Amino acid sequence: MHSIILDITANSPIDYMPIALQIFLAVSMVAIMMGASHLLGPKRKTKDKLANFESGIKAIGNARQPMAIKYFLVAILFVLFDVEVIFFYPYAVNFKELGTDGFLAVVMFVAFFFTGFAYIIKKGALNWED
Repeated sequence: MHSIILDITANSPIDYMPIALQIFLAVSMVAIMMGASHLLGPKRKTKDKLANFESGIKAIGNARQPMAIKYFLVAILFVLFDVEVIFFYPYAVNFKELGTDGFLAVVMFVAFFFTGFAYIIKKGALNWED
């Protein structure tokens, strides 16, 4: 005898109806709010309102002047080391379950971390006197 196996994991289009409905409602709400603000909002077009907004600060000099690379280097190093610190969280949560192998992996990670930090210090990437 042949048995028919029903695949209950198969998705049908109706399974996506709540997602489609939520997207439709979100887009509709945005369209209604934008339309209502356009129709009901005040329409006073003065010279000051039509001028470009530059945060109230008068422009002085050229905006394309070169900046020191140190600023960008420190910003990138901050992001790099900040992201590396995030990897300590899973270890802190599961340190008992990871045991000795987990501890050795974290010690190796910290060693790489400090090696990179020592390299940055040796190259003078954080010296601002230049």
